[in-house]
Amino acid sequence: MTTNDMRSQVHLIVGGYPPGASAGHDMDYARVRLSNLLQEAAQAHTTVSNDFADLERWLPASQLLITYVAGPFPDEQQNRLLCEWLDGGGRWLALHGTSGGKAAPVGDNRRRKMVKMAHHQTLGAFFLNHPPLCKFRVDVADHYHPLTSGVPASFEVADELYMIELQQPSESHVLLTTQLEKDPSPAGFGFVYDKDTSLLPDGKTRVLGYIRNFGKGAVTYVALGHCHGPANNVQPLVDASEARDGATPKAFRGAWESPAFERLLRNAIEWGTGERPVELSRDLLLGKAGAV
Repeated sequence: MTTNDMRSQVHLIVGGYPPGASAGHDMDYARVRLSNLLQEAAQAHTTVSNDFADLERWLPASQLLITYVAGPFPDEQQNRLLCEWLDGGGRWLALHGTSGGKAAPVGDNRRRKMVKMAHHQTLGAFFLNHPPLCKFRVDVADHYHPLTSGVPASFEVADELYMIELQQPSESHVLLTTQLEKDPSPAGFGFVYDKDTSLLPDGKTRVLGYIRNFGKGAVTYVALGHCHGPANNVQPLVDASEARDGATPKAFRGAWESPAFERLLRNAIEWGTGERPVELSRDLLLGKAGAV
């Protein structure tokens, strides 16, 4: 950015794994929707990547990082860079599959189990599984937070209901929840997990969105946002209420068609770009982020 450009720099990562793949999501649709929202936010100037490979190039000068990924995750060096950036005042809006990452095969069958890694600690959430696509109610846990401003007290979405394990529950300010006492996934569906650690102590509430401070910066995670098109649909089945002629809908936009979700995204962009500039370290700006 030039000295006359007062807009906040935003780095947007949208992509699947392996690099360039959709990984069961309509990445082009999500990328365009997020890019349009950023364009409408006049204070935002955006750079775009498919994964975290060039994070060192774009993150140091950015005030906000937005990630919508299915598979890509920061490696150890990139995670160290991310931690230092957050500690210095950066803000990270993480969406949907960002709480996932690497999955390992289980036994001799084709099922997989998510592997907890360093970036999950940084993010503050770890994905366990989700039932088939269904419609469910989202409840706003804090009506007074800037991130939920103007969002209805509760709203319905059709989506993948993510079961996420909070990594720092005492440090996470919960914004969105849903009610689900038991994982309704049929036998053999989804990912394997040892124990359902996504349930809160009341035995029925699950967190779908939160914010947590990280040094002078902060992380916001929202689990909503699945979308797919005819060319990238890999949903083996969906809840009967969301099926079309007994099959998975060829094009699915889910929460992206919800005014409440769009308002959450607009609020988050304003949260990430509209306040103080990031306090970046001299080493980061000089490209020495590896020596954290």
